[in-house]
Amino acid sequence: MTPLLLPTQSVYLPGQAVLVEASHPGDLVITHLGETVREVPCERPGLVDLGELPVGGYGVAQPAAGASSALQVCESASDRLRYGFVASFRPGKDVEVVARFARRLHLTAIQFYDWAYRHADLLGGGEEYLDALDQPISLATVRALIEALRAVGTRSIGYAAVYGVGNDEWEQWEDAALLDPAGEPYSLADFLRIVDPAHPRWLAHFAADVAAAAREVGFDGFHLDQYGCPKAAVRPDGEVVDVASSFDTLIRGVREAVPGSTLVFNNVNDFPTWSSPSAPQDAVYIEPWEPVTTYEALARVATRARLVGGGKPVVLAAYQSIYDKAARDVGDASTRLTMATLFSHGATQLLAGEDGHILVDPYYVRNMPAEDETLDMLASWYDFLVANDEILVDPGIVDVTASYVGAYNADIDVSFDEAPVCWEAAPGCVWRRVTRAGDALVVHLINLVGQSDTVWDGSHRSAIALRGGTLRLKPLFGRVPRVAAADPDAGSTLIPLDVRIVDGQAVVSLPDLNVWQVLHVLL
Repeated sequence: MTPLLLPTQSVYLPGQAVLVEASHPGDLVITHLGETVREVPCERPGLVDLGELPVGGYGVAQPAAGASSALQVCESASDRLRYGFVASFRPGKDVEVVARFARRLHLTAIQFYDWAYRHADLLGGGEEYLDALDQPISLATVRALIEALRAVGTRSIGYAAVYGVGNDEWEQWEDAALLDPAGEPYSLADFLRIVDPAHPRWLAHFAADVAAAAREVGFDGFHLDQYGCPKAAVRPDGEVVDVASSFDTLIRGVREAVPGSTLVFNNVNDFPTWSSPSAPQDAVYIEPWEPVTTYEALARVATRARLVGGGKPVVLAAYQSIYDKAARDVGDASTRLTMATLFSHGATQLLAGEDGHILVDPYYVRNMPAEDETLDMLASWYDFLVANDEILVDPGIVDVTASYVGAYNADIDVSFDEAPVCWEAAPGCVWRRVTRAGDALVVHLINLVGQSDTVWDGSHRSAIALRGGTLRLKPLFGRVPRVAAADPDAGSTLIPLDVRIVDGQAVVSLPDLNVWQVLHVLL
C-alpha cells in the first residue's frame, strides 16, 4: 500500500482542529515556508490531530513512511479559490470519492456543471430528469454531493447561464432577445438563444430561480456563466445594450437574491474583466481562448486580473485539450508549464475534478479520466501551491522584476552556464520573474529550454534538467542572506541553500532546474 497523508478538510478556518489521515505510523513534521513548526507522533494508522495552527500554508511530511501532503488555514473560506468540477449527477453516484479527491487536491470549491433541468428553468424537472442535452440528473445525487463536499470544507457552486434560453422556453422571452447584425437573436449551438441579462423581467426570473436553487437544493453559491459574445447588441424594442453593463446589473441582482452565497462570474476571454471584479462577486474567473494562446499571454491575463481584482482570488479555466490529442507524458509536460505560469503569477487553474478527471473541452461532460501518473503529479503540484501559498498567491505579492534584475539594477539575478535567462516566456530560455512577498524576494525560474514554442495547450517535451545555475544578489551590510529553494516535483518544502559572499556579492549555486523552481530570499 502506497503511504498516504490526507487532511480531513480542503481548507481549515481559525479555531478548527487540524486532522490528517495517515495510512502508516511515523511522526508527522509540519513546516511553514521551510521552517519546522511542529512534530506530532503517529503511533498507528488513522486520524492524527495536529491541533490548531495559525493562518497560513503548511507542508506535512511523514519521513519514516515517505509520505507528504499540505494544508492551509484561512481567515475565511472565500480567501482562496482552488476550483474543481463535477459534471455527472446520475442516480446512485458515489459521492464520497468526489469529496476524497477534493481533499487530495485541496479544492476549496466545486463547480456543479449542467446540473439544472433547463438553462431558463433550473428546477422545472422534478427530482429526476434529463438535462437540455439528455444527461440523466438526480437531485438526490446533487444534494448528496453538496453534503459530502461540505463535510470536507469544500463549497458547492451551481452552474447557471446568465442569459441562455432554450428553444422550448424561447417564446416567452423573445422580447428580451439580443439581436445580431441580421436582426436574428444571438444563439449558441442552435439550442440556446441569448437575452439581455439586465432585462427587468428576465433578471427578476433568473434571480428568483437562483434563490430557489440555493434554498431547495442547498448550493453554497453559483457559477454565473456567459459565452463571450455579443459585447453590444440591440433588443427588439430598439434599446442598445452594453452587455458588460448588463452583467454588472445582473450580478448585483443575484447578490441581492442570495446575499450569503459565493458568486463566481465567468469573464470569457477577459470580457469584461475591467468592470466585473467591482461587482459584488467573489473571484476573478477567466476562460481564456485565442488570442490568449501562449504562456506569456496567460501570464499577462493573470497579472491584469490581480491588478483589478481588489484581492479576490484569480482563476483561469485553461482546459488542457492536449490530453485528448497526445500521449499522457506530453499532456503532463504542457500542464506542468501551464500551472507553473499561473501559480507563479498568483493565479490558479480550473482543470481537475470528479474523482480524478481533467477538463479537455468547454462542455465539461466530455471530461477525461486522468492516469495515475497525472493524478500523482497534480497532487504534488497542488501540495506545493498550498504549502507555499503566502509566497505564490497572497494578494499582497507584487512583481518587482524590472526594479531588481539586469545590469542597471544588479540587485538580484540568475544565470545558467548553458541557457539564456529571459524577461518574457520564449522557447529555449529560462523564464525568470522576481516578486516581493512580505519581507521576502521570490525568484521564479520556469524552464523552456528544448521547447519549440510556448503554446500553453500545445505539445511539449518533458523538461531538460539544467545544471550550473547561479543566484547573485546584493547583501545588506553585515548580513548574509538566507536562500531556500523548492521544486513542485521534488516536494513542497523549501530547502536551505549555501550562501557565499564573494567580492561583496552573495552567491548561491542552485539545484538542477527541472520545470519550475522557486527561490525564497530573505536579506
